[in-house]
Amino acid sequence: MVFVKVDDLKAGMRLGKPIYNKNGVLLYDRDTHLTAQAIVGIRNFGLLGIYILEPAEPVPPMTKDDINFERFQTMAVFSIREDLDLIASGKKDKGLDWLCSLVIKNYMGLGRKINFVQNLRSNEDFVYKHVLNVAILSAIIGGQMGLPVGRVNTLVKAAILHDIGALKFREKPDAVDVPLDVRQTISNNTKEILDKYVDLDIDIAKLIFQMQELYCMPEDEPVPAALKANSNVNILLVADAYDRMTAMKSQEEPTSEVQAVRHLLNESEVYDQKVVNALIKAINILVPGVCIELNTGHTGLVIQENEDNIFEPLVLNFRNNQLYDLASDQMRDIMWITDVMKTMDNRIKLDSSLLEQYGPASI
Repeated sequence: MVFVKVDDLKAGMRLGKPIYNKNGVLLYDRDTHLTAQAIVGIRNFGLLGIYILEPAEPVPPMTKDDINFERFQTMAVFSIREDLDLIASGKKDKGLDWLCSLVIKNYMGLGRKINFVQNLRSNEDFVYKHVLNVAILSAIIGGQMGLPVGRVNTLVKAAILHDIGALKFREKPDAVDVPLDVRQTISNNTKEILDKYVDLDIDIAKLIFQMQELYCMPEDEPVPAALKANSNVNILLVADAYDRMTAMKSQEEPTSEVQAVRHLLNESEVYDQKVVNALIKAINILVPGVCIELNTGHTGLVIQENEDNIFEPLVLNFRNNQLYDLASDQMRDIMWITDVMKTMDNRIKLDSSLLEQYGPASI
């Protein structure tokens, strides 16, 4: 799968990912051969580019959850763009509460892990896609932590509005390490916009400003006890950081899920570990079928997930076809996972045939 800019699309190319309209209706499915008319339609969507399958490449697997996730993201971004632009210009939104209820309905009480798949974002749509993903992650984490619906609704609405101040930047700050002065400017812009938003609940405004205060703190300053004890603030902060790290951006390479989670776990003074662990329990990271890179320089396959420690699963080493339990005392200091292997569209590589051959049923 390769990424092709819109201007370089040619008739006959096969789509690697589906394309939906603003209502979530499928326009072009995966493996569709592009026509001249379809290319004109895709250009009118304002997309930076799309993923194209190579001539002999089979269609990569996608679960029903993956398909629904991408469909929902596309539909919601159109809605968020309209609402945030209206609010930023001092007008009333059209459907923000409706969108919040959809996020909660789809992602708060899943009862299972999902693949949190990122889409490519540009400077033009970074803010909209970022706040949507922070809202989805907040709902997922809140559900995992057993929070009541009303509290999750506050989290989701705060997530959608928390970065609205970035819309005033000509070049949207889509990097992971946003400079402190830029963060402060975004925070000031956000407060200025939200102070004029008459429909904003005071608890949501307070949560956003507290999250911004934490986000704008210099790295060498200790986190105030009041903010550190506020789980709502910490959920927003973890969701924001995870999305920024793993997002597919035009200016820099994304951080893998493994590296992102390790960073959140290592920075325990900044990120609440209960929140981070709730995130780990809610999304797929090192699950059966994921191809991984080992510190030995070899590659392998996750055969069985370790619920107690996701970084220590049962793995198959491709070099010698041997199984290794990374949780065992004998292996813990000898072999460990350094990262996951990725496809071009940042989707984790899955090897289902090897999983069937070496899975628990065959051990």
